[in-house]
Amino acid sequence: MPLYKTIQVNENITVLIWKIEESLDELSRDIILTPSSQERVDGMKSDLHQKGFMSIRQLLALKGYEDKDLIYDEYGKPHLADNKSISITHSYTFSAIIISDNKTVGIDIEKQRDKILTIAHKFTPIKEYKTIANHNALVGKLTIVWGAKESLYKIFGKKKLRFLQHIYIEDFMFDDAKTTGEIRYDGNIESYNISFLEFEGFTCVYALN
Repeated sequence: MPLYKTIQVNENITVLIWKIEESLDELSRDIILTPSSQERVDGMKSDLHQKGFMSIRQLLALKGYEDKDLIYDEYGKPHLADNKSISITHSYTFSAIIISDNKTVGIDIEKQRDKILTIAHKFTPIKEYKTIANHNALVGKLTIVWGAKESLYKIFGKKKLRFLQHIYIEDFMFDDAKTTGEIRYDGNIESYNISFLEFEGFTCVYALN
């Protein structure tokens, strides 16, 4: 079972990252799905999406949870039956979860792709990054910003939030591996700590309040 990485953020928060290398049958082994989850998997046209779904269940199992312990609210935000905070993510051959005993958390994995350059204006003031001359560095930084905003969006958990208008990410250096962010919505400002790491052409970002 390829548990790729475990990050013990602190005594109450854990990140688990899975590298998907198995067949769907192998990922389904010893996993019991609820009827609604089984219906979701059966309805997925992509083998990659099915594997992503099942690898998340394998990560849950490592923490002692079953599929039935994962509950989605009206906005599609996942919750655990024991009231611990959870966030999940999947991108191509990697998936991850973050679980917290006492803080609301969010996580996102993204593949580093040039496509980020064409959509950057939709989620961040791109002029702020024009001084980055190195192409790979620009792709890397924008991918971190996107992942950070995705993580905060997942924490907020409602569809009304807009990346460009409501989520702000403080500038950072790659070597810091962390930054801060804010959700500015409806007259309120909430601050968050954000951490990031890169591996095998992917970026993982996680946030907590």
